[in-house]
Amino acid sequence: MNATATIAAHTRVTTLINVFTVKPENQRALVDLLVKTTDEVMRHREGFISTAVHASTDGTRVANYAQWETEAHLRAVLADPIAQQQLDGARKLAEGFEPNIYAVESVHHR
Repeated sequence: MNATATIAAHTRVTTLINVFTVKPENQRALVDLLVKTTDEVMRHREGFISTAVHASTDGTRVANYAQWETEAHLRAVLADPIAQQQLDGARKLAEGFEPNIYAVESVHHR
């Protein structure tokens, strides 16, 4: 599958949204770690489509929006020891995190 980062309703793409709660002084380090992990590990795994990392303007949240070809691809990378090692660093920087798998139900454009 040759997919690009697109948000569209009712596609077969699997979406992971993970919202991390952080202390403001840790937000930049977490963003940098997620970007590095994506560049060095995630984007090289089978089924990877895209990742977008968002930092809240108040410094207390980081959201990671990742698209994978299938849920099986996502679950395989989450079980990968190298990916787990990188994600452990993210967990240490965060006060909490809330990962969930989503299906896009609706998209609106101007």
